[in-house]
Amino acid sequence: MKKWVFWLAAFAVLAALQASLRDLIGAYYYQIVILVGINIILAVSLNLINGFTGQFSMGHAGFYAVGAYTSASVVYYGEASILAVTSFLPAVAQNAVMLLLGLLAAGLVAAIAGLAVGIPSLRLRGDYLAMVTLGFGEIIRVLILNINAIGGSRGFSGIPQLSNFFWVYLAVLVTVVTVHNLVNSSYGRAFIAIRDDEVAAEAMGVDTTRFKVLSFVISSMFAGIAGSLFGHFTMYLHPNSFLFITSFYLIIMIVVGGLGSTEGAIAGAVLITVSLEAFREFGAFRLVNFSILLVLIMIYRPQGLLGTWTLFRKRP
Repeated sequence: MKKWVFWLAAFAVLAALQASLRDLIGAYYYQIVILVGINIILAVSLNLINGFTGQFSMGHAGFYAVGAYTSASVVYYGEASILAVTSFLPAVAQNAVMLLLGLLAAGLVAAIAGLAVGIPSLRLRGDYLAMVTLGFGEIIRVLILNINAIGGSRGFSGIPQLSNFFWVYLAVLVTVVTVHNLVNSSYGRAFIAIRDDEVAAEAMGVDTTRFKVLSFVISSMFAGIAGSLFGHFTMYLHPNSFLFITSFYLIIMIVVGGLGSTEGAIAGAVLITVSLEAFREFGAFRLVNFSILLVLIMIYRPQGLLGTWTLFRKRP
């Protein structure tokens, strides 16, 4: 019963904020709030791989792109059919149906992509895994550049704006709750065992490859959902939005916040997203700030701002 109360309260709060937030803070700050939410989804999902399972993925931007372009394609090319089938519904409900279909397609295709990459590559460890996932992200970007049906190098325009504060932060809640519950389940204990000592985990009977692939697939699914929300908010997608630097920013978020802490991933996503906007006028030189920040973190707080601390339950 408490869960129903929580979700009903969350729906009510998000709906109330959606109705007034943009007028209260203005379009620019509203956009930053949306980007913070999308980056929280990306950081929390990446932390499942890098923080809880102990792998080193550098290709999260690739799954982000897969989700964004899949959802945009489903809605762009299927909009007329969807509207025809849902013509008896009010416009708000029709938009919700289109977005939910886009989110479903984005999550499913990104999860399949994660499975396709995970099965052959997650037998690798450390730097080798990082290189494979980095290569995957670049392959996706180059493929997008050469597919005219989704805009190619021109970018994909004409995407309906279906995403807003309500949908983004509802997805944030779902992501955080899912990852938190997963980490504190028997699956989570297997993930953490692999992170702490993969050889010992195998000796104790943990199917390490299976659990690493599972972690990779779940993380990829949420990255795809974040991509869908991004595409349907900006109404335009370009391959340059999914460069290697995007994966690099996400890694900074979870390292600064604390590997192995969902709350740390959230804090890192908020801090880095806001910092990127605050130092935007410095152009490329703003990256110097992140270099200095990382050096200071490694010296004075190598476990990140929050380490493995969790608000809800102390993990062993």
